[in-house]
Amino acid sequence: MKFVTCTLSDHGAAILDILNEQIRTSTAVYEYVERSPDSMATWFKAKEVKNYPVIGVEDEHGTLMGFATYGVFRERPAYKYTVEHSVYVHQDHRGKGLGLALMERLIEAARAQDLHVMVGGIDATNAGSIAMHEKLGFVHAGTIRESGFKFGGWLDLAFYQLTLRTPLNPIDG
Repeated sequence: MKFVTCTLSDHGAAILDILNEQIRTSTAVYEYVERSPDSMATWFKAKEVKNYPVIGVEDEHGTLMGFATYGVFRERPAYKYTVEHSVYVHQDHRGKGLGLALMERLIEAARAQDLHVMVGGIDATNAGSIAMHEKLGFVHAGTIRESGFKFGGWLDLAFYQLTLRTPLNPIDG
């Protein structure tokens, strides 16, 4: 297994496949409609503009098995040290520790970028993701009850956060 920086040309289609499988089959993504191939260009551009990483893990054949990234938590300037992250593993590779390994690298990237808080919005029934986040030191920061509706039922969105010891000298503005 090899960790890589994902690019649109090398990984866009694989990331799209992973995301769309989650949209179709799970409450990991609170969306109804699968994303289009064109959406990946916009997605990667947003990451590039903010210098946000997209970290992937490939097998020995170069096939993407999963990825992790973060993005803007909220658009207001005072949130500049906080990001919301995502981690997704292809359905054929779940339960092998890839999500944990990806998150460890993502946390290091956040520290290197002098971020202070990482937030994960997790469907409250996703015990595996919650356990993984807790293993990494994330703590439950609150749950918004019945905030989503998918597959004919209300969904509770649990927020987990990890507070980093960075930046050393935060500034306003």
